[in-house]
Amino acid sequence: MAKKIKVYVEPNETVGECLDRIAQMGYRPVRRIEKPVFEKTGTKDEPVHSHQSILFECVALKP
Repeated sequence: MAKKIKVYVEPNETVGECLDRIAQMGYRPVRRIEKPVFEKTGTKDEPVHSHQSILFECVALKP
């Protein structure tokens, strides 16, 4: 079975830049997972959508 790694898109990075970084490491993405990130704000501590967290599951390129 191929070795899998997980790579997050950094806060000041575009998805394209992240994909370039993955390719430079010798991997290719096989799955993209997006999850909403919420922050509590105000006096009622109501959750407010802050941003999306993007994660790529990657496998090594075959030699």
